[in-house]
Amino acid sequence: MHIDRRLLIQGGLASMTSSRSPEPSRRSFTTAAARFKALAFDAFPIFDPRPIDARAEALFPGNGTRLVELWRNRQFEYSWLRTASGQYVDFMKVSEEALVFAGHALRLQLSGETRDQLLRAYLTLGAWPDAKPALQGLRSAGVRLALLSNLTPDMLNGSIARSGLEGFFEHVLSTDRAKTYKPSPDAYRLGVDAFGLAENQILFVAFAGWDAAGAKAFGYPTFWVNRLGLPPEELGSKADAEGKSLAELTAYVLDCACTDRRAHPDRRFQRRRRARQ
Repeated sequence: MHIDRRLLIQGGLASMTSSRSPEPSRRSFTTAAARFKALAFDAFPIFDPRPIDARAEALFPGNGTRLVELWRNRQFEYSWLRTASGQYVDFMKVSEEALVFAGHALRLQLSGETRDQLLRAYLTLGAWPDAKPALQGLRSAGVRLALLSNLTPDMLNGSIARSGLEGFFEHVLSTDRAKTYKPSPDAYRLGVDAFGLAENQILFVAFAGWDAAGAKAFGYPTFWVNRLGLPPEELGSKADAEGKSLAELTAYVLDCACTDRRAHPDRRFQRRRRARQ
């Protein structure tokens, strides 16, 4: 699912890492909210897009992977180009346009029914297995939660319902509200406005390297859930912290709130990650 996302973003990321420390107590959970009062998630650290790949392969055996790769490339490129040119349409329309292009480029017979099957998959994405436990732990810590995604409200709300995650998110923020797409600052600002908090009080949780860069450039501290094990984008900077799962995200948030301040919390997190490898 590698995508060249070097359009529109320039920004600095400070390097942060975290800790090797005792397991946090219930008190530590409460303290976590003092460091990051809220978390804003992109959709894909929570929702698993792989069933879309499987459906494409079932519809186009031997070509599904190529179709999805080209489709996703064009989804992001079209959203950014429409932002730059002031020709906004929502992400469902962008996805349809990108899918039609990908089908034509690969000379596939993409009927209206086939196109609808692939597009409808975005309305009912399931959650990654680690999503609900992580959200439960963060909520127990008193941390406020939101989704902040380029997906449409129907995509987000449908996937929340499909995954049984109703009630976890204080805000479900689609960039459709701002008629733009991340990495536009106007898109990231939705989180600040919804929570009523300063940027540095909200940890942004990204699925993609370009999104981590865009969020950091806006002013959010940023955690990259790098489930695909990709290298950082070559934008001259790195995410504040990185892990492969939401369990590592939860550990990072809690470590940042540990009462043991003999080492900077980000350095403690880095040592613990190295010890686990």
